[in-house]
Amino acid sequence: MGSTEVSRIVDAIPGLAWSCDPDGNFDYFNQRWCEYSGMSMADACEGGWRDAIHPDDFEQVFQWGRERRRTGQAGEVEARLRRSDGEFRWFVISTEPQREDAGTRVRWFGQQTDIDDRKRAEAILAGQKRLLEMVAGGCSLTVVLEELCALFEDTARGCHCSVSLLDPTGTRFQVCAGVSIPASFRVPGRLVGTGEQGPCALAAYTKEQVISTDVATETRWQIAWCPLALAHGLRACWSTPISSRGGRVIGTFAVYLDEPSAPTPFHQDLIAQFTHIAGIANERAQNEAALRRSEAFLAEAQYLSSTGSFSWKVTTDEVSWSEEVYRIYGFREIVPVTMKLALSRTHPEDIAQVSELMDRARRERRDFQFEYRLQFRDASVKYLHVVGRATPSEEGQLEYIGAIQDVTERRRSEEALGKVRSELAHVTRVTSLGALTASIAHEVNQPLAGIITNANTCLRMLAAEPPNIEGAFETARRTIRDGNRASDVIIRLRQLFAKTDGSTDSVDLNEATREVIALSQSELQRSGVILRTDLADDLPLVTGDRVQLQQVILNLLLNASDAMIEIDCRPRQLLVTTRRNGDDGVRLSVRDLGVGINPEEVNKLFDAFYTTKSTGMGIGLSVSRSIIESHRGHLWAAANDGPGATFSFSLPAAGSGTR
Repeated sequence: MGSTEVSRIVDAIPGLAWSCDPDGNFDYFNQRWCEYSGMSMADACEGGWRDAIHPDDFEQVFQWGRERRRTGQAGEVEARLRRSDGEFRWFVISTEPQREDAGTRVRWFGQQTDIDDRKRAEAILAGQKRLLEMVAGGCSLTVVLEELCALFEDTARGCHCSVSLLDPTGTRFQVCAGVSIPASFRVPGRLVGTGEQGPCALAAYTKEQVISTDVATETRWQIAWCPLALAHGLRACWSTPISSRGGRVIGTFAVYLDEPSAPTPFHQDLIAQFTHIAGIANERAQNEAALRRSEAFLAEAQYLSSTGSFSWKVTTDEVSWSEEVYRIYGFREIVPVTMKLALSRTHPEDIAQVSELMDRARRERRDFQFEYRLQFRDASVKYLHVVGRATPSEEGQLEYIGAIQDVTERRRSEEALGKVRSELAHVTRVTSLGALTASIAHEVNQPLAGIITNANTCLRMLAAEPPNIEGAFETARRTIRDGNRASDVIIRLRQLFAKTDGSTDSVDLNEATREVIALSQSELQRSGVILRTDLADDLPLVTGDRVQLQQVILNLLLNASDAMIEIDCRPRQLLVTTRRNGDDGVRLSVRDLGVGINPEEVNKLFDAFYTTKSTGMGIGLSVSRSIIESHRGHLWAAANDGPGATFSFSLPAAGSGTR
């Protein structure tokens, strides 16, 4: 094989390749390397390759190459390489020695593989994790937002971004963050509206993203905002509203560029992620501020302080308490404090732990902190957090100075939070109640109207001369029938929307489906939806929580109806089917003729807080999948061959033994 053919093969390698002699003198770079760097092979071989390596990475790469030549071992190193347009991208550089039969190295071959997308994705994940940790750790909102803007700019490159938050009235911007945006441009106090206030004000007002691809040719905001932006060298702006979980706009996330530009799908995806984090940070800050105010009011109303101080001289076991510690323990100040007295109020289950910690403090003479409980005669319990710092006393003996804090309210809040999380599935059921108002009214009004009609008929029959006793009996029976119908509707509603613990029973999936359809039929008809069912006759029972499974079916029906709300060119048909799924399972499918789904977004549909609806919370499908998986089943979605999409779930049949 000739050298030309070898060169052609090397140029076809999907990477940047090169070779050098045993001393590290480069003598070949493939065509892809030259095209990427914008250098000729001659220039690169004469030392130009050094200019392609990022200055911050050059020393590491140089030493790595020297070590490879010294040891004669293959290896890899990561570094940034400059592209012909001046942008640096991350590569992994791999090298392999070529040896003669005697083992002598005659040259080195290397390849450089682009890993910039992977590194960028890793940086995004690490940055978002760091941001969420800052939020969870109670870091200042301004610091979090500044870090968020910096991370976006590092990730997207070549842009500037800012976060502007609204005041409580929602009419003015009060907080502005953005490390690379001049302070003279991000001035708080701008009004929200459609006038000359700029794209952020418009985005907050319309609750929609506002894109200005070229400020110089922009026909909006020509009097005030455009000249100000151009004066600061900003030529494009993409502003996206930041919304709370309740759908209220709380601010905007803006991306600015030095040149006219429109957002790419990568930018839009990144903007969506960062606006979500900004919303979380703001809501967390607001919640913490509200909690701090609440705790301050409580402390002011009941006691002057929620924390007391103490001292403990280890040698003599002499203990001193502040007034607040006496109050926390429920003792009068005239009672002498001893370790025995303190342990007398300690919860019986915590006495051994507290005693062990005190013994360890005596031995190790180190700072400590722990939590334990107090139990009082009325069986009430307090949670205490204790912090002690070891310090020599005036006599040179070991003494602990510390604080005891009553954290009962905090613990109760944590327990309440856990309860709230466990009730998320219930919340999603209740949010469907509004969409079923018409159906519920129809289902209840029909039997009520029958009851009234039958009662009036019965009265007329009894008032006749002579009274029509037989007819009155018949109308009374019809009244009872309609009353039972109304009662059945109410029972189904109470079961569906009641806040009860999950229960496991044998469930007829067909019967459960018919009950959900009965409740939602009127709503579907009002939306112009034609509902058809094809329920298998030989469907086995499944084991599970009937209410939770009905919640999933209801969510799929309403989603399918919403997907067809804007369809006018074809019938809005909805098909619900049940089938056996193999020998030991069942499957339910909801097929619509709506707008369909993007195959690339199918997996995202079931992510928490991801939604394609402008008013959706993004938790319905996520909760539905968790319900089905907790029933040892599977929930999935697929685009139809024609218009629309099909959502299906499968469950093991009762007694199938599926694990």
